[in-house]
Amino acid sequence: MEKKHYGAIDGLRAIAAIGIVMMHMGANNNYEIGGYIYNKIIPSFTNFVFLFMVISAFGMCCGYYEKILKNEITLEKFYVKRFKKILPFFALLVFVDLIMSPSIESLYEAFADLTLMFGFLPNAGNISVIGVGWFLGLIFVFYICFPFYCVLIQNKKRAWIAFGISVIYNLIGSNYFEINRTNILYSACFFIAGGLVYLYRNEISKIKAWQILSVMSITIVVYYLLNGNVFMCLLVSVVMLLYAITSNVKVLDNKIAKFLSGISMEIYLCHMMVFRILQKMKITNIFGNAWIQYFITVILTLIGAIIFAIIVRKVFEVVESKIK
Repeated sequence: MEKKHYGAIDGLRAIAAIGIVMMHMGANNNYEIGGYIYNKIIPSFTNFVFLFMVISAFGMCCGYYEKILKNEITLEKFYVKRFKKILPFFALLVFVDLIMSPSIESLYEAFADLTLMFGFLPNAGNISVIGVGWFLGLIFVFYICFPFYCVLIQNKKRAWIAFGISVIYNLIGSNYFEINRTNILYSACFFIAGGLVYLYRNEISKIKAWQILSVMSITIVVYYLLNGNVFMCLLVSVVMLLYAITSNVKVLDNKIAKFLSGISMEIYLCHMMVFRILQKMKITNIFGNAWIQYFITVILTLIGAIIFAIIVRKVFEVVESKIK
């Protein structure tokens, strides 16, 4: 089948990246704002990581599902592309963090980070060197498992069975094995859900966007009524992806969204470093502790992360061209 680009998914990535920045700016400051939006809605943006999981799985299927099953790409080439995409920027941040907070513990954690294998550790979420990097570790575990993942969802019947097992794993994992979202077995249902959406993408594209938008509105309301239940996170994430597949609204599909989507991983990884710099410069409290200061902190952090990502990407491109 001919590959199709779903531009509205760029908008989802951009929204998720901005939402996570907003959540961290609230969680890492002592702003005296209060109210339902600040105390309930903004903290819930942490669950945008689940949306990233669903989107990542869908995007990987769009790019590599057929190639893996038909042996049109070697495993070596597949894994080299994953390392080249992730490691340089992440390694730079790890070295910066290590320089800013040197210790033997940080050195151990930096080693684990640089292997990109730290997602296999039982306590990956406790790594403080690039603390938000736990998600990258989880994603890389998914990349390593991707060939097996493609076999699991090779047909719709097998994919539904795998999805059912993953839901059971989530339930018993959280209640008996004491695992959380940093563990691939806990989060597997989100990745397999993205694969299911890929398998049904043609049927989904025939649904009217307004119908999915109506369902999405209801699921978001129920999500907050149920206090962010993990399976409501799954449902909301899937419905948001469905809407992106069927929708061509300019809010989600435009040049700005495409640009932010292209550096969403970099924004996610480096925004806390930018925030710490702003904090040391005492900019995070210069205008008080209310909404104005909060939004100034969010905007400056986003701008700083975007500028840093662009500069580093350009430097890497120059270095790569010189090496070639």
